[in-house]
Amino acid sequence: MKIVLLEPLGIPEEVLAQYQARLEAQGHSMVCYGARTTDPAELLRRTGDSDVAILANTPYPASVVEGASQLKLLNVAFTGVDHVALEACRAKGVTVCNAAGYSTQCVAELALGLTIACLRQLPACETAARSGGAGTPFRGREIAGRTVGIVGTGAIGTRTAQLFQAFGARVIAYSRTRRPEVEHLGVTYVSLEELLQQSDIVSLHVPSNGETKGLLSRQRLAMMKPSAILINVARGAIVDNVALAEVLNQGQLAGAGIDVFDQEPPLPPETPLLHAKNAVLTPHVAFATEESMLRRAEIVFHNIDAFLAGRPENVCL
Repeated sequence: MKIVLLEPLGIPEEVLAQYQARLEAQGHSMVCYGARTTDPAELLRRTGDSDVAILANTPYPASVVEGASQLKLLNVAFTGVDHVALEACRAKGVTVCNAAGYSTQCVAELALGLTIACLRQLPACETAARSGGAGTPFRGREIAGRTVGIVGTGAIGTRTAQLFQAFGARVIAYSRTRRPEVEHLGVTYVSLEELLQQSDIVSLHVPSNGETKGLLSRQRLAMMKPSAILINVARGAIVDNVALAEVLNQGQLAGAGIDVFDQEPPLPPETPLLHAKNAVLTPHVAFATEESMLRRAEIVFHNIDAFLAGRPENVCL
């Protein structure tokens, strides 16, 4: 089998070399590219006649899938696969696997980190400290005793709920599928409207698809308490981000911690959220820790082993 790694996996070179050597010892060939590209022509050139292609969050359009003559497995080193032309893969019989589970802990932790940054006004506090200011103007708020609404109770949403509970919060949830194991944690399922109306903190953990695009519309943002904060470490398209910037600037929402946007960073200077009040922004880094990158690589190369053994795992398509 010919295997190609289309972009870096964020792991030490010696670790990647071990995985590559193991595959080559089994008689396979592997080519690794050290720089990311989003150019379809270059992606097609890199894919060539490979049987297995590995990528992370680089868009993989239909034109590349259709032009990849021997492609059998698209091994996505990411949880979401909305950046892959799934219909083209289905039409061509290409198996698509993901790396589900690698980022559960780190994404949940950043949701908590952004929450604390918003409630304790950390960016403004740091600016004050660096410019010779005092802490007198700053009065933060605590997580303990507040109601947290988790939208989406998959692995990441559930872990986030557990972390909020550890801080002493009451947790409610909205999800298309109610999970008994989540209810056993003491989490109460409610409608989305009830969650938005009741929550002091709303944390989003749903995939981006036709059902969730624009889920938090202008009308639904208006349902939230003016004292509430919104956390989005899921996908930018879930929220009407122009409306979010407006409600923040108008004081209709107390704050927002945002890691994902309508496009991948770097963001254009005119992006409304860049100029919104009380918004703590990070450039899509929730998934990226030293530990998660190693977990991701382990899953990705296990996916190859399982596929070659005729028992594919983590199959999305």
